[in-house]
Amino acid sequence: MAWRAIVRVLRSPLSSVTAVALPGVCAVCSDPLSDVARLPVCPSCWNDLPSQLTSLCSCCGEDLGVWDYGEGPEGGILCRQCRLAPPPFEEAVAYGLYQGTMRSLLHLLKYEGLEPVAQRLGELLASRVLAISELPQRMLVVPVPLFGARRKERGFNQAELLARAAVRAMRRMRPDWEGEFAPGVLARQRATESQAGLSPHQRRRNLRGAFFVSDPTRVKGRELLLVDDIYTTGATARACSQVLRRAGAARVWVATVARAQRRQVDAFRPAVAEVPMHEDVAIWDGGTTVQ
Repeated sequence: MAWRAIVRVLRSPLSSVTAVALPGVCAVCSDPLSDVARLPVCPSCWNDLPSQLTSLCSCCGEDLGVWDYGEGPEGGILCRQCRLAPPPFEEAVAYGLYQGTMRSLLHLLKYEGLEPVAQRLGELLASRVLAISELPQRMLVVPVPLFGARRKERGFNQAELLARAAVRAMRRMRPDWEGEFAPGVLARQRATESQAGLSPHQRRRNLRGAFFVSDPTRVKGRELLLVDDIYTTGATARACSQVLRRAGAARVWVATVARAQRRQVDAFRPAVAEVPMHEDVAIWDGGTTVQ
């Protein structure tokens, strides 16, 4: 236990160095690693990523479950929110659920600086993006930006690392696909508070006016792939896509490594006064349920 505590303390932006120089344990499950590796995550954990196997909204990826749904204009199944307030993007896809091992891996990347995680997750994301039906042949790949001060504090933008890794993997998997990695096209002009724990309405208000396109000529008429780490309520995806569309983008697709479904988002919300079930549903449906 003492050795595991030391390994956790050493994990930092220099994690890659310590992982090579020191024998250790899996950063997720704490089982001993069979060999020294730059990415201290065991194969069992990589094989334990929660996937989305249920019926999903063909637009935002919401788990339909037993909730009300209907057909979209192209025959796809849509959740109620996408029918009532169609998002400014074509489709949002994610590799897996934001829970269990996936959640731990993204926390290692974002909060403990284990950057090599982004390479492997980016490859998994690439496989999901390439599965999109009628994926455009030529795309501008735009990572969701961090505010300057936040990026300086963290030392990197996790969305940018994931997008770069995904583009490389997609070019390797499908050589005829033409994707241009474009960090900096979308920028964040003001700091925002953490989205964790905020309601859909609070998330939209928090992001209002936060993004802008630095060079509209680069996106005008282009097909765009917006990349982020997690899709929760969809506030970020909607805000970024709307700004890109207003700048002239032809269409926008959204791709994230993980998707937090409604039941997960509800679990992290602050407790509220007791409300009849039908009223609770109305509150959710009245917000923007698509990050």
